[in-house]
Order: sequence, then structure tokens, then C-alpha cells
Amino acid sequence: MPLIGEEAPAFKAESTKGPINFPDDYFGKWKILFSHPADFTPVCSTELLELANDQEEFTKLNTQIVVMSTDSKNSHIEWISSLEDIRYKEMETEEIDFPLVADQDLKISRIYGMIHPNSSSTRDVRGVFIIDTDDKIRAIFFYPTTTGRNIDEIKRTLIAMQLTDKQNIFTPANWQPGEDVLLPAPATKELADRLADTRDPKLTSLAWYIWFKKL
Repeated sequence: MPLIGEEAPAFKAESTKGPINFPDDYFGKWKILFSHPADFTPVCSTELLELANDQEEFTKLNTQIVVMSTDSKNSHIEWISSLEDIRYKEMETEEIDFPLVADQDLKISRIYGMIHPNSSSTRDVRGVFIIDTDDKIRAIFFYPTTTGRNIDEIKRTLIAMQLTDKQNIFTPANWQPGEDVLLPAPATKELADRLADTRDPKLTSLAWYIWFKKL
């Protein structure tokens, strides 16, 4: 399985949006690759409905969603057709505008480490790979078949990484967009004292090594 910081494995495949060359087709964008064990499964279906509802937000974040499973493209097309008629959580029905990739020969699944033999030897586990504009893997999630993925958490992670790429900051536990962020810890107590002496109203400290900053 490729690890955080490594280059995302490239692949060519058929999808519901036609042939794709990943990640080259999405040059300059962030990418999120979702894997599913099968089409027409209830948990995965709710996830795709949530993704469809958030499509515009991901577009504003310069991010392309790509979904894959080991079912066929024709099966994907039928699944999309069904999902586009479903009203979920009182949301409006949505046209699914991101590609669903067919991986019946398991080539993509294997290069991304999505086949876990103790779960299934022929179906993907439910993985998520967040990939940056340089095609480097930045975050990895895996979920059991029984537990739906938290799309808001995936989006929060994406926003946090995009923010920390632009500024020399970190995000604390349970951070939400717009909240205070963390500064890198001062290397010494002396440097922390100098930081305190700036009396910057945007800075607060819990300890000499924990500094928050208002954005």
C-alpha cells in the first residue's frame, strides 16, 4: 500500500465519465479516491449521496472526487441512475458528476492496497486517499463495511491540509474551519518568551510550547 508522502500510483481505467488517466487527468487539483466493496450496498450508497450533495463544495476546494469498486462500469451506471432518484435526509436529488471507476481485474485495488484478505479477497475495503496537487498522498483512511464514512471529517481534513500548506501553522484536535490554529512549538523556552514579548493580540498561550493564533 502506498504511504503518506509517497507518489499516488497512476492508472488508466474505464469509468462512468469515459476513460480516465489518473492522476494526470486532474493536473493541478487535489484528488480524493474512494473505494467501495460493491455497488448497490446500503452504506456506500448513503456515502455517494452525501458526496453528491457536497460536489460544489469540493469543486470550490479545487478537488476532484473519484470513486472505484470491483464492479463493472455498467453496474456503476445502473447504481448512479438509482441514486439520482433518491431523496436522502430531505436533500434534493443530485446528479452525480464525479466518475465511478471499474476495477474488475483488481489492478487498481492491488496497487493501492485496497484488498485485505481477511476482509475479502475479491472486494475492496472501504479506503480513502487524499492526494495533493503534486500527486503525493497526504492522508489515508480505512473503514469497516459496517460504518459509514464521515464526509464532513474528510472535507475538514482536506481544508486543514490546504490551509497548513499555505501558512506555517498546524490545526488542533477537533479543529473546524475558522477556528484558531496552532503555531509550531518554539524550539526553546527563551524563544517562547520572545514570542510572548510581542504582545500580539492574535496570539494566546496555554504553555510555552502551545501557542494558538487567530486567523
